[in-house]
Amino acid sequence: MKTNSLDFDAQALREKILDLAMRGKLVPQDPNDEPASVLLEKIKAEKAELIKVKKIKKTKPLPPITDDEKPFDIPDSWEWVRLGDVGEIFAGGDKPKDYSIIKDEEHQIPIYSNGIKNKGLYGFTEVARVFRPAVTLSARGTIGHVEYRSEPFLPIIRLISFVPYDDSYLKCIFYFLQSKQLIEKGDGSSIPQLTVPKLKPKILPLPPLSEQSRIAAKIAQLFALLRKVETSTQQYAKLQTLLKSKVLDLAMRGKLVKQDPNDEPASVLLEKIKAEKQELIKEKKIKKTKPLPPITDDEKPFAIPDSWEWVRLGDLVAPVEYAMADGPFGSNLKKADYTDQPEVRIVQLSNIGENGWKDDNVKYTTFEHLKLIQRSEVFPGNIVIAKMMPAGRAILIPNKDKKYVLSSDAVKFIPNDLLNKQFLLDAINSNAYRNQVNQKLQGTTRPRTSLKKLKNFILPTPPLEEQERITREISKLLALALM
Repeated sequence: MKTNSLDFDAQALREKILDLAMRGKLVPQDPNDEPASVLLEKIKAEKAELIKVKKIKKTKPLPPITDDEKPFDIPDSWEWVRLGDVGEIFAGGDKPKDYSIIKDEEHQIPIYSNGIKNKGLYGFTEVARVFRPAVTLSARGTIGHVEYRSEPFLPIIRLISFVPYDDSYLKCIFYFLQSKQLIEKGDGSSIPQLTVPKLKPKILPLPPLSEQSRIAAKIAQLFALLRKVETSTQQYAKLQTLLKSKVLDLAMRGKLVKQDPNDEPASVLLEKIKAEKQELIKEKKIKKTKPLPPITDDEKPFAIPDSWEWVRLGDLVAPVEYAMADGPFGSNLKKADYTDQPEVRIVQLSNIGENGWKDDNVKYTTFEHLKLIQRSEVFPGNIVIAKMMPAGRAILIPNKDKKYVLSSDAVKFIPNDLLNKQFLLDAINSNAYRNQVNQKLQGTTRPRTSLKKLKNFILPTPPLEEQERITREISKLLALALM
């Protein structure tokens, strides 16, 4: 049985490993180990010596650690310490005037910034600021991203350096600093950031030195194993994506299942949809709307079987009010309208996954506020399409919360009951539709589409009987890919 990449969360496993390590539960304690209190005295002595020889400046002592600060219990041989008491912590400066993008004879010292790519390597210069092994943490961007630096380097702006007074305990601290329990998103209102004054008093557990070596070795071993599994699952996920794309592409071209000459052609199905709409307009049960423009030959991206038809998505909606609508403007659904109670679930971009509903980033508004934005209410089984990041992906709303309402960057699509809903969902997620979306995106930093454009993009529409055969075949093939 292959590993399902959708069920594998490497980051959550890393956090669990770090949590066990910091609580003294990853490796056994050895009563013969010299306790951490002895190590702490050595660190204090080393710090005092560095101050005496003027290699570091004397700083104001940090306050003692109270019992209320300690987030969990640690073994008796361990100690809680403040980060600023076991090493220097400082922010990087401006980039040097004389530096090179590549390493050459004059520029040998690496310059590191807060970037993640290539471990934040910015360039090379002549003079280092840090000469001993150290750990760096990004102060902006990916807050708290940690890197181990074993050679002299120059840190620049938005990068914080931690240089221990003795590098014997650095590897363990390097791993512990990767835990979300120690480093949060950072401080700041408009732009989150990590700051030196907030980092210095943070507390972390300090194991005996011998146990630190065992902990660091075990974490390294487990993280290496996770990377192998992660690489494998990422490759598998890519194969799944490629297979899904190919299956949907064949399906939308009429090449996945055979056509049956006994099927009622799609043209008859579309006439029934039009007739139903006209009758409801005549009975004044729905309002007459401006018709969408005829489809030109230039719009059709490929040939389809004779029994099929190209149709605009907006012409396939159910004959009900707000069958295709987007979420409210931000001013109509603000944070002030949120509630901690599980009343009306807000459908956000983060809930619209490439493979269906993602049940994370849970937010609710009130039943009362829903009355003000009722056009954006969405129901279990409705299709929802993302306007951005990436635009065009579609899901079905699950039946798990009491009520649902769209956020501003989502569009609901309630298909006509005469059509196969699953086929339409697959069609929207296929390249036949998504390519149209991508070709007409607007914006540079956050490219997006609009409700009007989504209505006007076209879909290949088979006879109803063939729609059902296609969805069964897609389901069967994709199920085989997950085995």
